Parts: sequence; structure tokens; C-alpha cells
Amino acid sequence: MSKRSSAKYKLDRRMGENIFGRPKSPVNKREYGPGQHGQRRKGKVSDFGIQLRAKQKLKGYYGDVTEKQFKRTFMEASRMKGDASQNLIGLLERRLDMVVYRAKFAPTIWAARQIVNHGHIRVNGVKCNIASRRIDVGDEISLGSKAQEMALVLEAQGLAERDIPDYVAPDGTAKITFTRVPKLDEVPYPVKMEPNLVVEFYSR
Repeated sequence: MSKRSSAKYKLDRRMGENIFGRPKSPVNKREYGPGQHGQRRKGKVSDFGIQLRAKQKLKGYYGDVTEKQFKRTFMEASRMKGDASQNLIGLLERRLDMVVYRAKFAPTIWAARQIVNHGHIRVNGVKCNIASRRIDVGDEISLGSKAQEMALVLEAQGLAERDIPDYVAPDGTAKITFTRVPKLDEVPYPVKMEPNLVVEFYSR
């Protein structure tokens, strides 16, 4: 398991956007960057800088997956038929930790990863503790019996700030079915994501 290298809200401050759509995000009060020079006027950003920012934003949203994992996912997306940027989003949305997050089994992507790592998630009835596991269309994801009573899970299910997307079909409160791989415009991002710029970044 990769350890998160920085506080999750630092990404919000650095990007100047509420990446995760959380009501506690410091960007809601302070839209400038963190640190001593955060309020300085921003200079013109180069094309490379714009692409890098798009990559950092997307990578950060998916729980700061490692650069190695993220680049490997991009390489796989670029080898698939069709639009590489759409393929990239589809592969990221099929990660087990992200499906657990979309199902509202956890309040944050990091909490989702922790629930998976601690063995609380079943894929088609079999325990799985690999957060990066790729989910297939038709797979059933369910909570273990202990997890169903966890305060973290109950908190997530009561969150009003996000809904379960329609490519994740709930069956009661403890089980969902992954019905299809979503397109970019179907994914409920709180901010605009630009995977086309990520493709440009890695294709330089």
C-alpha cells in the first residue's frame, strides 16, 4: 500500500479548487495557495505547467496513486481502442477503492482504501484487500458484516454532498453492482477534470 505523502487538503489549496467537493475544504475560505507566498499574483503558466497541473489534479483526486501506478494506467489506456482520455477515466473508475467510494461505503477515497486494505470488502462474495484491483462490469461489491456497523461507513452513507452515480447500482445498503464503465461526462467530479491534458503531458 502506498502512503499518502501530503495532507489531502493541501492539494485543494495548491490547485485553488475544492477537488473532493468537501464542505470542510479550506478553499471555501481561502482561494489562494498555501504558504508564505500563496497570495502572490500568479504568473503566466506554460503549456507544460497546465498539463502538469491537470495530471496532479486527476492523480490527487484518485487518492494520490503513485506516479508509477498512474503512468502504468495511462500506458494501458493509450494501448486500448478508442479515446485514450476516456479510457484513462474508465480504468481509474474501475479501481476497487474508487468503486467503494462511489458506493458511499466510505466518506473519502482514503477511507475507502483503508476499508479495502483492512479486508472489509467482498468482490463477488470473496474478500479482497487490494485497493487497485480492477473491477469488471457485473461484479458485485459488498461490505463485510463488521463494516456494516462501522461509524465511518454509516457517516458516508448519510453524506448529502454526493450521490451514488448510475453506473453503480445499489442493492440495499451493503451491496452494489458495477453496471458499466463510465464516460468522462458521467463521472460526478466536483471540479472540471481534463484527462486530455494528461494524455498530452505523457505524450510529450
